[in-house]
Amino acid sequence: MPDLTPEQRTAFEAAAFRRLLAHLDTRGDVQNIDLMNLAGFCRNCLSNWYRDAAEASGQPLTKEQSREIVYGMPYDEWREKHQRTASADQQAAFEINRPKA
Repeated sequence: MPDLTPEQRTAFEAAAFRRLLAHLDTRGDVQNIDLMNLAGFCRNCLSNWYRDAAEASGQPLTKEQSREIVYGMPYDEWREKHQRTASADQQAAFEINRPKA
């Protein structure tokens, strides 16, 4: 692993996160259930992790605020524009692959 300063590491991680969000923004066709079934996380997970990080640093952030950051718009607006009803196959795969609490 290259010898990075903490500042460089943070900057590179932030850039990668921004690029991931930009990529997901171009892929409104990819449903959260698809992401969960394939990768075990989705846009909602990213927004929760973002909120957790903000709160750990003392910055309060609501679920709605963190979702708007990740989705690039209010969550309800994104759902209306992009979310489709999950198929029976998607639901069945989710039940098999869902993270166990």
